[in-house]
Amino acid sequence: MSTCSVSKGCFVFKPSPKKRRVSQKPGNYFGEGKNESEDAQLRFVICQSLWNQIKLQTEQIQEDLNKQLFDNLVNFLRQSHSEYQKKTTEWTCRMKSREIPTAALVLGVNVTDHDLTFRSISEVLQNNVTPYIALLEGKDCPGIKNLMQKLMGQLMNCYIDVDSVEDEDYVQVSQNRVRCSMTSLINWYKSVTKTLKKTDSETPSRKRASSSRHCQSPLVVVIFKDMESFTTKVLQDFIVISSQHIHELPLVLIFGIATSPMIIHSLLPHSVSSLLCIELFQSLSCKEHLSTLIDKLLLTDQFPFKLGEKVLRVLINIFLYHDLSVQNFIKGFQICVVEHFYSQPLSILCCQLEDIKKRVNALGHDQCENIRRLPSFRRYVENQVSEKQIALLTADDFLKIRELHCACLENRVWEIEEYESSLQLARMLNKSDLVTMLQQCVEIFVSSSGKEFDKTVEKLKEFLTQFQQLEVAEAFQDQDVSVSSQKELQKKTDLYHLQKTLLELKESRRSKKLTKFEMLRFEVVDYIDSLVRKYLVPADHKTLHEIMYFNTASVLREHMNAAPRIALHTALNNPYCYLKNQALKSDGGGISNKAPDICIAYRLHLECGRLINLVDWLEAFSTVVTAAEGPNADASSSDQVDDVVHARFIRAVSELELLGFIKPSKQKTDHVARLTWGGC
Repeated sequence: MSTCSVSKGCFVFKPSPKKRRVSQKPGNYFGEGKNESEDAQLRFVICQSLWNQIKLQTEQIQEDLNKQLFDNLVNFLRQSHSEYQKKTTEWTCRMKSREIPTAALVLGVNVTDHDLTFRSISEVLQNNVTPYIALLEGKDCPGIKNLMQKLMGQLMNCYIDVDSVEDEDYVQVSQNRVRCSMTSLINWYKSVTKTLKKTDSETPSRKRASSSRHCQSPLVVVIFKDMESFTTKVLQDFIVISSQHIHELPLVLIFGIATSPMIIHSLLPHSVSSLLCIELFQSLSCKEHLSTLIDKLLLTDQFPFKLGEKVLRVLINIFLYHDLSVQNFIKGFQICVVEHFYSQPLSILCCQLEDIKKRVNALGHDQCENIRRLPSFRRYVENQVSEKQIALLTADDFLKIRELHCACLENRVWEIEEYESSLQLARMLNKSDLVTMLQQCVEIFVSSSGKEFDKTVEKLKEFLTQFQQLEVAEAFQDQDVSVSSQKELQKKTDLYHLQKTLLELKESRRSKKLTKFEMLRFEVVDYIDSLVRKYLVPADHKTLHEIMYFNTASVLREHMNAAPRIALHTALNNPYCYLKNQALKSDGGGISNKAPDICIAYRLHLECGRLINLVDWLEAFSTVVTAAEGPNADASSSDQVDDVVHARFIRAVSELELLGFIKPSKQKTDHVARLTWGGC
């Protein structure tokens, strides 16, 4: 290609397509290393299909949980919109007092989940209320000028229904050509609404139906995603300016609050907060979201994949003690799914019951050997008779199974103290509470798929019938006892005989036998206890539980619990661990001159004390870097460090200072102080 030109210019040479690196498909990673020939592609397909189902379910759960909040918010905005449209007395009063309709949305301290919530709110409002919505963050709005730029930039690029706007001259106004001020925003809004009214009057009724969701004068909604992050002056200036133009611009504010609604009065003085007509909206707590997710994803037979006790405990501990983020919990759950299907060759059997039989029949000899290596299968074989043991260990056809066990994640719950306490409490329940508990048990068993709980449901219904029969019988018995007791008390009128009679009644109540209700109550509690011991067996006690349950907590901790200290030390001390370059491998613990400069400087600084002499450090660095030149190097290099090496050393030291390993020392100007953790 010729680069001759009359004038100076920049010439771009694009690389040949053959030299471009072809990105590897995600499914190919399942076939690397030890998983190369063990149905890796099938496991990837199953993993992807399963996670897509779980993802759809989680989105549906979160949508259902937020539905009430979104409906209330839409009604609030529609009410504000209707008041502006009808010019009612209340809106007129609000215009006179310059009040801005404001929704205070309390979302909780799980800030990492707020982005998804606001995206959902924006989508709902665009579909039902107005297309003009702006999402503002405190980090992007250090001043009122930046806020107006972000606001107008988002509003002028809002979605407009193409079918509802036939005028081709109606185009989005470039932000660069508009002065970012409230006057410019009002002029833009007037031009937009004028165009909408004109189009609405000229458009036939059948086309107008597509744009009926938005009125001729739609609201302008400004969402402050993180109100606590905005400076007080920016909020004050924007609210004061907006209140002066509320009669020209139907503005509605939404404050995203992570702490408490009192933050509004803490950030804004009374003169500014009085310009807001605030209505409070409270979202469900993140703990309620998590409980619902666990109930719908883990405590159900809809998905064959389950979490082991240790893994679930790690995820819940991260949620409770780190971020309270439901989204991070879902990401951790996704990591568990991927890791299980990647590391467990037998995960091809982690599927729905209707597909298990076909896949079991297709198992090869190597996969059957993988089953025989499972610890749970070995325990199962040890409990069988000798003939069956031989068949299980040698015959592949005898080994193949048709059903997989389901079990809960807890340990033996009947051995813990809390379970004993709950049983004691159940033995003291009154009849109404006990009947309610039995009805809930019946509902749970009826909702379960399969017919294995039919006998259990019949037994529980039989208990409910016995309680109903007791209710009638005890009513007559109590009436007879009360009448006889009153007659006895009426016979003895003096104090001595009255006290004696009361003591006798009290003693008789202590020594009397159990009533029919008490006997039935003990029977019900014992039966429920037997159900717990039968069905809530720990997962690791079930045969082949490794296929369905992921219980490698160490892998999950490695991905979820970041350890920057260890990772940083490993990367700088042994760069081969991450770069996988054979030239960086050093068996003797020496420092390779092929290592990055920062790694060489880091290894050398570990050998120094609290204060490091920069001159000595530079000489050692130069010695390591120039070691490859050998003894025939220029003699002058031993007296003076090369400028390039000097520059590399300065850059490496600056990077270590940026990472916090060293800092300048005030004691000696040519020294730096170590800030690292001893000899780690």
